[in-house]
Amino acid sequence: MSSKAKSQPKCRSFLKWAGGKFRLTDEINKQLPKRKRCLVEPFVGAGSVFLNSQFQRYILADINPDLINLFNTVKQDVELYIEAIRPIFFHRDANTAAYYYARRDEFNRTQEPFLRSILFLYLNRFGFNGLCRYNSQNEFNVPFGAYRNHYFPEKELRYFSEKAKSAVFFCGDFHDTFRLADEHSVIYCDPPYAPLIQDSNFTQYAGNGFSLTHQKVLAELAAKTSRERNIPVIISNHDTPFTREIYKVAKLKRIKVQRSISQASERRIKVNELIAVFKE
Repeated sequence: MSSKAKSQPKCRSFLKWAGGKFRLTDEINKQLPKRKRCLVEPFVGAGSVFLNSQFQRYILADINPDLINLFNTVKQDVELYIEAIRPIFFHRDANTAAYYYARRDEFNRTQEPFLRSILFLYLNRFGFNGLCRYNSQNEFNVPFGAYRNHYFPEKELRYFSEKAKSAVFFCGDFHDTFRLADEHSVIYCDPPYAPLIQDSNFTQYAGNGFSLTHQKVLAELAAKTSRERNIPVIISNHDTPFTREIYKVAKLKRIKVQRSISQASERRIKVNELIAVFKE
């Protein structure tokens, strides 16, 4: 990436997102090869790396169908989307628990794609800490956030929609996404992080488990892809003995990142993270 691109203001996603990569985009961009034309992301999340990188095209995936539905809806007609969400976002009771839980129930009852996309963003902005979580019945179950103020991300929605013209969004797992990369691609992976303490069970993502076995399979696929297909792969994760072992054939860079584990500032801690670079 050129120095001119680096000096441009960073762009935030219109979503809140636990574990989002907004603060790390500069470090990640340093690892993305300039000669590649396509960025492939199997775990797109809120899209911060997509929004703050400069590639000719993007292949962006996630296993969460609600997230991909939202992105495709905003891409297709952002003005219609903004007009539709305003009455919900600016409803006089929008920032109340009763209204939030009524909208959450409505979201869990409906299968209509456009309505789900509207309610998904409302729940994201007014729910707790940018979490995206579902129960065993695949019902969204994040509690009310009880924040004093709320920001309507109109500018961010429009920017995302414009940039999305060069992107394809689809719902699929990392195996599916890796297969779509070609010799002009670089793959960036931001999987659900391995727990800092290995016996932790906080590995649920979009209603599906992402276990330590999945972490190992992803690392093996990254190494194989870089070795056999000449496609570089970059992975972000916690810095633990486990991740250092599974990424041992990659070039590792350790960085400190502030992680919020509650609304209270005293619960915001700095942890070590790894950027693992598998090069061809």
